[in-house]
Parts: sequence; structure tokens; C-alpha cells
Amino acid sequence: MIEIERKFLVTSMDFISESFKQHSIAQGYLNSNPERTVRVRIKGEKGFITIKGAGNESGLSRMEWEKEIPFEEAQSLLQLCEKGAIEKTRYEVKSGDHIIEIDVFQGENQGLILAEIELQNENESIEKPNWLGEEVTGDIRFYNSYLSLHPFKTW
Repeated sequence: MIEIERKFLVTSMDFISESFKQHSIAQGYLNSNPERTVRVRIKGEKGFITIKGAGNESGLSRMEWEKEIPFEEAQSLLQLCEKGAIEKTRYEVKSGDHIIEIDVFQGENQGLILAEIELQNENESIEKPNWLGEEVTGDIRFYNSYLSLHPFKTW
């Protein structure tokens, strides 16, 4: 499956009053190589394993495969991950025909707030709320796999 998404910095916490759902997320990487990342994630009470391929030239599209796994297996796999866990709270906000996922990072990436919008095609237009800031789609520094090795607090 191909994932198409745009990524933005978030300029204020105004989105919280608009959110309809939130989850705590803990994740780590069994492989953080941008050509083929392998991620283990616990989202709420569920576990997932995800494989992502390299992004295309624009950074908008890349192959993604995800499978839900038992919570206990995800906990065990997190112990095998590379150094640099990602901790964040994800908020979901409806905007036009899209759901915007906003990640408020904790731990070594505290202070960073990113929004992602999944699209059906690369040319799809989106409604941008006033708290959506600079677009950082394709900027590798804002990939979670990069942040796990180069935390935002060290920039």
C-alpha cells in the first residue's frame, strides 16, 4: 500500500479544543534505515508493527505496510529496538474531508508538535486550520525514525 501524506509544524495548541480523539503512543525502531524502516508501536492498548519504504522525490508518497500484533508482543519487541524511543500524544482533528493527526512529543523530543494529513493523491487540496504552520513534508529531520536517533532537544 502507498501512503501519501503531508506534514506540517504546528504553531499553537488551539487544536486541542477541536480534537475528537487522543492516544498515547510509544514506539521504537528495529531498523531506522530510511530505505526500509521497521517500527514497533504501542497505541493505547494495541500493538503494531510497520514497515515503510523510502519516500519518493517530493517526500509525499512511500510504501507502508502495517499489521496489528498482540500488545504483549509489541512490549517485548520494543525491548529489542534501537536506542531512542519516541513518546507522544496523538490528537485527531477533522478538517474538511480529512482527519489531521497532531503529535505532541514528549521525552527527548519535547517541544516538537507535528501534524500529518493523509491524502488519496498527491495533488489533493486540503483545508488548513490557522494553527497549521510551515510544511515540512519530505524533510527527513521530521521523520520519527530520524527523531529517534537525533532528538529535537539536541538541535
